[in-house]
Amino acid sequence: MSYALSAAKLQTYHRCPRAYYYRYERRLEGSAFYGSAALGTSLHQALAQIYQDWHYQDPVPRLDWIEYCWNQQIGDLSPSQIAEGRAILRRYYYSFIASQSAMRKPLAVEGRIQGNLQVENLEFTLTGRYDRLDYCDDGLELIDYKSAKEIETIDPEEVDLQIGLYYLALEQRYQRHLKQMSLLYLRTGEKVVYEATTRHRNRVEQVISDLAIELRRDQQWIPFPGKQCQRCAYARYCPALQREPEPLPEAARPEPGLQLVLSLN
Repeated sequence: MSYALSAAKLQTYHRCPRAYYYRYERRLEGSAFYGSAALGTSLHQALAQIYQDWHYQDPVPRLDWIEYCWNQQIGDLSPSQIAEGRAILRRYYYSFIASQSAMRKPLAVEGRIQGNLQVENLEFTLTGRYDRLDYCDDGLELIDYKSAKEIETIDPEEVDLQIGLYYLALEQRYQRHLKQMSLLYLRTGEKVVYEATTRHRNRVEQVISDLAIELRRDQQWIPFPGKQCQRCAYARYCPALQREPEPLPEAARPEPGLQLVLSLN
């Protein structure tokens, strides 16, 4: 059996091993933030259809193809969401499709990747998802659509871990290395590109090695106090923040010791 690791898990462990312990070892629920994800979901589905169902006999589809795909995905959206999504996809069309001499067929859309890594006699399964995977001249480009209204401020170290995980998994799956990870902000038409190198692969291997030591031997889960503590859902249980931490709730999973499987979510 193996431990399933996602970029989100590695990023949580990087921020604070203790928070990782509470969330994934003891299965304590954190604070949830919910919003209207319907528009973002419809945009992702429309973009997947645009690239997946296009016949590629003509170099570039016309705008009416984008309109057609959008109309297939509007579902229960409100009239204002439908109009907003249409405007977003038109902007995308003129920014990333119409300006090209030909629309390239992706290697895959709406895909899932998986790789494996053995550390400290433990088998880790590395899993992740992507919106689109394109060929580059000398590698692969992983594309992630973002429906946020503004470009997000992302911890560079956490980006490195995400890139490293994808680098390892894609290298095993396609025998090609990841050249870059690109974030496409649909509302603004901006593209943020992160170069991928073997440094990212080496970094994620080191983080997984540290995690393996915790799982296999140390079991200390030392807290990393910092700015993230202000929003941590587990602060009341943490010995680094509380002189007398609250006991874990009865709903917490019993101290697991060495597990056979870690859930992806």
